Amino acid sequence: MTADKLILLPAVDVADGQAVRLTQGEAGSETGYGDPREAAAAWTDQGAEWIHLVDLDAAFGRGDNRAIIREVIASVPAGVQVELSGGIRDDASLDAALGTGCARINLGTAALEQPEWAARAIADHGERIAVGLDVRGTTLAARGWTQEGGDLWEVLARLEDAGCARYVVTDVTKDGTLQGPNLDLLRQVTARTSRPVVASGGVSSLDDLAALRGLVADGVEGAIVGKALYAGAFTLTEALDVAGR
Repeated sequence: MTADKLILLPAVDVADGQAVRLTQGEAGSETGYGDPREAAAAWTDQGAEWIHLVDLDAAFGRGDNRAIIREVIASVPAGVQVELSGGIRDDASLDAALGTGCARINLGTAALEQPEWAARAIADHGERIAVGLDVRGTTLAARGWTQEGGDLWEVLARLEDAGCARYVVTDVTKDGTLQGPNLDLLRQVTARTSRPVVASGGVSSLDDLAALRGLVADGVEGAIVGKALYAGAFTLTEALDVAGR
């Protein structure tokens, strides 16, 4: 491990009990990749230290995959940590998510629509709470990216005041497109917070990961990698080498 290591979080997105990938986060654009437990095992076998696990049905408000989510988390080896996202919008879903054994959860829509509740969750759970900032331009996207969720900079300032420990920043227009990450957006966000930022969306090549690793000193802590891995653009082993292990 080197000082400028970029932490990689291979994504396992779950819909209807199956591992899938979306294009630009759109419901109906799913490509299936089989059993999510097997997907997670494939990444951990190749050296993943983190898994980014998403309950897409919960995110879209069309049900949930809580049982299989728990099984995925229980199946990962000791030492591998899970970041869980999708449909965490109230005390009951927050408690259920935190009770799965995941290392941290990623709040999305609720952090935009229920700022007081989100601030309380951040105060109560600290490092176990990250907030997803899903962006088109500088406008946040909410409810499975189907609605607008406010101005990025206004929301970021509010979350900074609340003491948010970490941000997961996604350019929605890049997600699942293999068009490269939005480095300018990441630079702008890291310039406005001292908290670590996890980059999400658009990673298509080892060069993209090298570029993201170049932003570690600015505050980019990690990168979520999804479609490129599933499509075979590179292996996770190759990616970890570029990221600095």
